[in-house]
Amino acid sequence: MGTNRYSRLIEAIFNQYYENGKTEIQFKRTELVIQAKALNIKLPKNLGDVLYSFRYRTQLPESITSKAPKGYEWIIRAAFSVQYRLSLVKKSRIIPSEILAETKIPDATPGVITKYASNDEQALLSKLRYNRLIDIFTRLTCYSLQNHYRTTVSGMGQVEIDEIYIGIDKRGAHYVLPVQAKGKTDQIGIVQIEQDIAVCDEKFPNLISRSIAVQLMDDNL
Repeated sequence: MGTNRYSRLIEAIFNQYYENGKTEIQFKRTELVIQAKALNIKLPKNLGDVLYSFRYRTQLPESITSKAPKGYEWIIRAAFSVQYRLSLVKKSRIIPSEILAETKIPDATPGVITKYASNDEQALLSKLRYNRLIDIFTRLTCYSLQNHYRTTVSGMGQVEIDEIYIGIDKRGAHYVLPVQAKGKTDQIGIVQIEQDIAVCDEKFPNLISRSIAVQLMDDNL
């Protein structure tokens, strides 16, 4: 039901501004309130969840995706703190590759942590940390700097990264590694990777950046 009302709201904004051949639509978050009143829709307490849902969790409605040429898709980008853009870009969903070999690593996550992890994302971040999977994957010595790192970026407004690692290679070079983690049903989009790179460029300009996306998968890969 929540997804349905979210779809109606974003459809209304899209239809208000869309013209054939248009590749970008800019709008303010407050327009959700205006459209909700016009459509007699009860808004959620967290207004930002409407946009967060389509940016990171679910697909945009078919009435919007059908307006994209073959090989392209509409995404929602943050423009400023309360402004957003519906942008037409090449399709770029980030999914685990089925052709890669499985690497077996003994799980060193403490049982009590696994027991009380609040959700798939938190459980996945814990496994990364306790099993030093970022070190193994990047071949760097890595240390967790902060999880749920929130900051503001010029031209984007507020962004959040699930966890940031600092890494050092054998030559002593320093790296910053933003990590986005998703559960089995969520999807990682190019929007998150773009914002992670922007954070690194602005907040850690002297470090080498490597953006990492992590997806929880079933045991039977």
